Amino acid sequence: MTPQGASNHLALRIDGARLWQSLMELARIGATPKGGVCRLALSDLDRQARDLAVRWAQDAGMTIQVDQIGNIFMRRAGRNRQLPPVMTGSHIDTQPTGGKFDGNYGVLAGLEVVRTLNDQGVQTEAPIEVAIWTNEEGSRFVPVMMGSGVFARAIPLEQAYAATDVNAVTVKDELARIGYIGAEVPGEHPVGAYFEAHIEQGPVLEDHDQVIGVVTGVLGIRWYNCTVTGMEAHAGPTPMVLRKDALQVATRLMQEVVACAHRHPPHGRGTVGMVQVHPNSRNVIPGRVTFSIDLRNASDALCLAMDADIRAVAERLSVQTGLPIHIEPVSEYNAQAFDAGCIEAITGAATRMGYSHMPVVSGAGHDAVYMARLAPTGMIFIPCKDGISHNETEDATPEHVTAGANVLLHAMLARAGC
Repeated sequence: MTPQGASNHLALRIDGARLWQSLMELARIGATPKGGVCRLALSDLDRQARDLAVRWAQDAGMTIQVDQIGNIFMRRAGRNRQLPPVMTGSHIDTQPTGGKFDGNYGVLAGLEVVRTLNDQGVQTEAPIEVAIWTNEEGSRFVPVMMGSGVFARAIPLEQAYAATDVNAVTVKDELARIGYIGAEVPGEHPVGAYFEAHIEQGPVLEDHDQVIGVVTGVLGIRWYNCTVTGMEAHAGPTPMVLRKDALQVATRLMQEVVACAHRHPPHGRGTVGMVQVHPNSRNVIPGRVTFSIDLRNASDALCLAMDADIRAVAERLSVQTGLPIHIEPVSEYNAQAFDAGCIEAITGAATRMGYSHMPVVSGAGHDAVYMARLAPTGMIFIPCKDGISHNETEDATPEHVTAGANVLLHAMLARAGC
């Protein structure tokens, strides 16, 4: 590349207005009265959104491949067809009360990268690809991050096919019905590097007044069901000192879940989000309480330390009160660090364009977690208003949407070459 060409390359900027318009148009498919989006995986609305994204990609001169789990790969050719593609992407399925940006931003930011390269006549050495991953949200079919998980061979294809929704409809049947079972075997699609742009889904960037989050990794997750067993008794005749109140013991342990996170800073997380009280009657002392425990931290070692911590607290509490406490693991996701080279490409792009930025960790899972098992991977976060996501009021500013896509453009060019 000549010095003049290098200068032009550094001056490249995406069309923020076009990206915003695409986001708003896609958001009309499944739009809710409160301004959000309800577009569940493999529904008719999901098919319409897939069809629209594919049409936009074809209009941009991209070729389309679909694999057996319905992941869509939209490719812009590079000069060297032997090189694996530099890929970006996310998902377009939503929560039942989802917003316009979660997932959708990552897909359309990738499409805007391609449109910008087309507009400026820039050809990359490696191909550029934009992926749409199937059923990331897991709100209709479990497990979450299904498409990327099958692609990474962490989830068997047949297991994913057999997953059912509340109406006992299978993933395989719905993929066939909407016309998105492809021929390509998941995981046989090469990837040279993977970048994902996403709203933060939390308040850290906004709290620090930063435009770009350079994601260094994703927290590990440990989920449990905890059951405290006492004895039901009448609320009136039973003296306080003679009670075996499961709820009072359970609430002490719930507080310890939060305290456990504080004991493992700075990225420790501890949450109780679901509680079931038996018999759940106004004048009966609770005899059994089951509740969820969600522990997260930045490394598997720290997750294991939190596991040991909360189990030790539960054992001491059981001895003190005489009530059995049982903690049962439900699922776990290992912590995932991202590639140093991809992190450097994102940081460098944000610096060169003058965007404020800071390193952050992701507390939520993303398709990038599975992709990091296969190829060098990085993530770009932009702020979302008040840190709100998985909510119809989810919002981001056009300026931040544009900034994140500009960083994505230059991070991808750093890996793809031009």
